[in-house]
Amino acid sequence: MPQTQRVLEQMGEQIRMARLRRGLSAQLVADRAGISRQTLVSIEKGASTVSMGAYAAVLHALNGMETDLLFIAKDDEFGRKLQDLGLKTPKKAPRREE
Repeated sequence: MPQTQRVLEQMGEQIRMARLRRGLSAQLVADRAGISRQTLVSIEKGASTVSMGAYAAVLHALNGMETDLLFIAKDDEFGRKLQDLGLKTPKKAPRREE
């Protein structure tokens, strides 16, 4: 999907810039992440064939940036609206027990 590919490319560029800002070589980050240098190059290009685990390992190798993954779909406004549409609302208020 073209839109997904653009997102991956943007994420790859952001990972590359984070690595460069920290002054870390591609080989060092790849070693820390437990992946090959070529896999890191693929990640930085936004390859969709690389596993999400490899992306997370690289973010971890960049000094704990993997926690950014927790923000994915954090505020799922559309999903909440769909959920609300499926909820059944009672016609009467529940009886109060005495």
